[in-house]
Amino acid sequence: MNDLFAKREPRAPLAEQLRPRTLDDVVGQSHLLGPGKPLRLAFESKKPHSMILWGPPGVGKTTLARLMADAFDAEFIAISAVFSGVKEIREAVTRAELMLQQSGRHTILFVDEVHRFNKSQQDAFLPYVERGLVTFIGATTENPSFEVNSALLSRAAVYVLQPLSDAELQMLLQRAFRKYLILNNIFEEAQNRIIAYADGDARRLLNLIEQLADAAEETGRTEIDEAFVKETLTQSLRRFDKGGDQFYDQISALHKSVRGSSPDAALYWMVRMLDGGCDPLYLGRRIVRMASEDIGLADPRALRLALDACETYERLGSPEGELALAQAVLYLAVAPKSNAAYVAYNAARALVRDDKSRAVPEHLRNAPTQLMKTLGYGADYRYAHDEQGAYAAGENYFPDGMTPPQFYQPTEFGLESKIRDKLQYLRSLDRKARKS
Repeated sequence: MNDLFAKREPRAPLAEQLRPRTLDDVVGQSHLLGPGKPLRLAFESKKPHSMILWGPPGVGKTTLARLMADAFDAEFIAISAVFSGVKEIREAVTRAELMLQQSGRHTILFVDEVHRFNKSQQDAFLPYVERGLVTFIGATTENPSFEVNSALLSRAAVYVLQPLSDAELQMLLQRAFRKYLILNNIFEEAQNRIIAYADGDARRLLNLIEQLADAAEETGRTEIDEAFVKETLTQSLRRFDKGGDQFYDQISALHKSVRGSSPDAALYWMVRMLDGGCDPLYLGRRIVRMASEDIGLADPRALRLALDACETYERLGSPEGELALAQAVLYLAVAPKSNAAYVAYNAARALVRDDKSRAVPEHLRNAPTQLMKTLGYGADYRYAHDEQGAYAAGENYFPDGMTPPQFYQPTEFGLESKIRDKLQYLRSLDRKARKS
């Protein structure tokens, strides 16, 4: 008779079952683990050092830390910054001290999501790292330059881990198939679909395979095609960390594709961001910025079209309104380019920031009262509309004694070529007026 209350050990997730036990089992990161590469040399030296492992989820940060503890015969203590604070740090340090006293074993302290610790929490590690009590290994998905204290960063080597390639994910697929014989009859298109869903994340790949195997077993399927994969796997959002490096890398790629006049690439990155859950109106604001920064007066219609796209999205919402954003992105990408307005604005800001506060010349001052007129405010001002060509040639609009700067330098592209010609003509009139 079966004991209904008998304790059953839960089945370990496939990702845990297939976790590498040796360095040679690790898939990916050949730029760090190949012969003569930095982390391979660290393992072979048998001399642990503190480090930051920076990379997206599912690329082996925790695995490498565990393997390092095994290679150095060190105690492995893991804490997560998501659930821990200074109290847990002190407990880990106390445990490391006891381990050293009782068995002489060194401790590797692994801190997952270290970027979530604040400055004081990160500072708490410093004395113990400096004493050599623990070897600190921090894992982060965020750029350590911004998220890790400079003091801690200066005491740790930074290793950048990369998403797994399709070929590397295919290797993991084959290992998983050996665990799940039911998946041995899976079509190539279905495998490619799983790899696409994994998006470079080994843990996600193995979780998807586990989910697929359970569904195949329940339905009694002997063959797995792409349609079954699509039906079974709820496609989660692609890797896209709002506010994180992935976010800013992708918006940077979009902006540079527009600036580089590549409409197809610009559309690709815009859709990637929408697919990842980016707020369309955030994209709209960035598109407006691109119209001013990279097109400017070469095509003034670009700014109006970008604003129209935002207004259209606000009225229609998703998904209809996203078409207007796509239209704006394509227009900006093929429009003539000029950053002359952007450069001029920054130059003017720099001058005003560094220059003294200069008085407004009397002839440019407003004179709404008789007293102000008596004081000379507005005297000798030349009303441009009363001048030939509606231009007061030779007039000065800068503060007295200031050498007139030329912030705005129109380019030869689009409408700016005509603006440039006009400014050159007006400046020639100024020179003639000043000579006479």
